[in-house]
Amino acid sequence: MKKVLLLIAFILFEITFCQLLDKNEKIFTKADTLRGSNTKYRNWWDVLKYDITVEPNFENKTILGEVQISFKINENYIGNNIMQIDLQEPLQFDDIHFSFSDRGTSKNDSILTISERKNSNQNYILFAFDKSKINFIKDKIYYINIKYSGKPREAVNAPWDGGWIFKKDFYGKPFVSVACQGLGASVWYPCKDYQGDEPEFGASLTMIISDYLQGISNGKKVYEKKLQNNKKEVKWEVKNPINNYNIVPYIGDYVEIKDTFIGEKGKLNLSYYVLNGNEEKAKQTFNQTKPMLTIFEKWFGPYPFYEDGFKVVEASHLGMEHQSAIAYGNGFTNGYLGQSLSNAKWGEKFDFILIHESGHEWFGNNITTQDIADMWVHEAFTSYSEALYVEELYGKDAGSEYVIGTRKNFQNDKPIIGKYFVNEEGSGDMYFKGANMIHTLRHWVNNDEKFKNILRKMNANYYHQTITGKQMEDFLSKETGIDLSAFFNQYLRTIEIPVLEYKLENNTLKFRYQNTVSDFEMPVKLSNNTWIYPTKKWKCIEYRSTFFTIDENFLIKISSLN
Repeated sequence: MKKVLLLIAFILFEITFCQLLDKNEKIFTKADTLRGSNTKYRNWWDVLKYDITVEPNFENKTILGEVQISFKINENYIGNNIMQIDLQEPLQFDDIHFSFSDRGTSKNDSILTISERKNSNQNYILFAFDKSKINFIKDKIYYINIKYSGKPREAVNAPWDGGWIFKKDFYGKPFVSVACQGLGASVWYPCKDYQGDEPEFGASLTMIISDYLQGISNGKKVYEKKLQNNKKEVKWEVKNPINNYNIVPYIGDYVEIKDTFIGEKGKLNLSYYVLNGNEEKAKQTFNQTKPMLTIFEKWFGPYPFYEDGFKVVEASHLGMEHQSAIAYGNGFTNGYLGQSLSNAKWGEKFDFILIHESGHEWFGNNITTQDIADMWVHEAFTSYSEALYVEELYGKDAGSEYVIGTRKNFQNDKPIIGKYFVNEEGSGDMYFKGANMIHTLRHWVNNDEKFKNILRKMNANYYHQTITGKQMEDFLSKETGIDLSAFFNQYLRTIEIPVLEYKLENNTLKFRYQNTVSDFEMPVKLSNNTWIYPTKKWKCIEYRSTFFTIDENFLIKISSLN
């Protein structure tokens, strides 16, 4: 999570820090574009799988690594012979070669040349293929093998400030992991650091660690074997497509707690990896998991990664939605570090990190946005999953009170959608304001069964896919039967909350919208269950009451002109 949280030739390109023109506008560099967009060096090839091996040295905080990238060409290939691969400094490339075999036996370095290379904070490597030595064939699988090393960026305040995390547990043993959403997976391994291309055959991670520690990662364990010098090798593999930033190592003195869940797709293996000594606290906290999975499957459809299991892994930072291996650091207590993030006390009834990060398995991991500018798709729906959890356990009013109570956290600092193609997130309002936007839409639809079916269809239609925010907007317009263009323009592309002006006189209610985009026409239910249909123009209806208030489930403000 992130609070509120990515040819063959290498181009080592200097990243200049963004310079502020004013409070809201930045100058973006060529490096920002290379990092944040699907460049002509990326769009002609698709990643099929990452096979990563890493050996961290806890004492000097360095790593040795090797990655095999399996890929194929796609319809954008029209003779392009330049490929971009990313790795952030101070890590460095030690060796790279091309192979026709996943074993690397047909190594042929002469096929590759480095096209461009510059010193920088971010390593963009452009490799050029010698066209006289290789003719790419569609659907054939090719391999790039890369060795790299160095002292990686260390996170100062994970997960918001990303990088490697070298900590010690309460017994003084190594407690190591990575958090890199936003910053990018290239902070710790070479990859196509673009969120829109997930490896469709999954990924494997092999960790070489001290033999008294455990190595945990996404998916399921493939093997564990002893090595010389008191070391061991542990390999994990995830079978499903996965975000680059979700592939992570967890290294520590872990104990496993096993359980099973019978869900919509059958038996799901549950595992909780906690530090030695935390077992009893963990069992108490993770009693929330099975009710949560039942609720989320009801509203969102089957858990998306049955083949890879469901794991929660204790981390030294607060948490992250690492697919099938959620990072957990909430101290085995309810709330967000013991506090409700809502004015309503319902937030103290559940472990925020467990519930929120698990919700990301549907929104963020199953459905992934291609550009982090559209992260509202991940965070708005996931934040709303908290309210649905409360609703199912304590009643519909409780769920509404919870999400409405999070309005205290609105910043209204900048639009929820960030700038596209330069790796920029939008406002942190994507969480609480985003959840209230979804809650408002639900009450506009005014049919909970229909709303639930829309959420389930969403996860089925975009199962294991990357999408744009516009696709999600269009999907919701189609499925609700409402043109939601102005609705999304209002809540996602401006910082303004609609204001409903009204005046009561002579048994008449006069009303209109202010503070809205030009064609914003969302109907609103009043507290007496009457519906009104405001626009920017004044409207009047007969109204025989001196009391006026709206249903607070709608995210608008009211202003009396009386």
